[in-house]
Amino acid sequence: MTETNNHPTIVLVHGAFADASSWNGVIPLLEAQGLTVTAPPNPLRGVTFDSAYIKSVLAQIDGPVLLVGHSYGGVLITNGATDAPNVVGLVYVAAFAPDENEVLGAVTPTSKDSVLNTALAPRQYPDGKGGTATEFYIEPSKVRQAFAGDLSDDQIALIAATQRPIAEAAFSDVNGPPAWKRLPSWAVIATGDKAAGFDLTKQMAERAGAEITEIEGSHVIMVSQPQAVTDVIMTAVASVAEPATAGAR
Repeated sequence: MTETNNHPTIVLVHGAFADASSWNGVIPLLEAQGLTVTAPPNPLRGVTFDSAYIKSVLAQIDGPVLLVGHSYGGVLITNGATDAPNVVGLVYVAAFAPDENEVLGAVTPTSKDSVLNTALAPRQYPDGKGGTATEFYIEPSKVRQAFAGDLSDDQIALIAATQRPIAEAAFSDVNGPPAWKRLPSWAVIATGDKAAGFDLTKQMAERAGAEITEIEGSHVIMVSQPQAVTDVIMTAVASVAEPATAGAR
């Protein structure tokens, strides 16, 4: 008999002001290792709604899953995987890892490194009930300062033009029981993170008991340094992969 590895499916969850193309540099590197990868859309409509959406994605994947979340995506992997039986590990990439009953809008102002709150601009959108609700964009002139300080001018202009807004509910919804209390976790902490904040992401990763890797770069570290982020994901894959026996002599 020959030994093979039963590798998990890698599910990449993007964060606020972004879409799944955030992972464009990471996906081919993972696929080159023979891994199955999917990067679902994050609705960005609030912790409760978005976590339920990610949970529904997980429920439709056969076999084990390694969940990877960037920024606000970390909130969703924390909540969405709480009772998802096929999730075997969590990887936080410049991401929040909230505890039960925490509210993102109350926690984020505690960061001394983040300047994101001063860069946000509110707008209104229809709430589907005849009224309106609030969502936030990053002011285009502040994308470099608050979000993507180590990218080129062209990349920053593209982020500013294509950014997706995040609903206020993402900052006011209460977080549930965190999946990191039952699952092994890894964290990539960007030393120049001015959005989530280097200090806050590190503090949350330490609380979660994550294996931490610090990388010099901005909040969008998976864009500027995809290989370094992929290396951490591959470390997690090696740790959670289950040996499987296949074939005959």
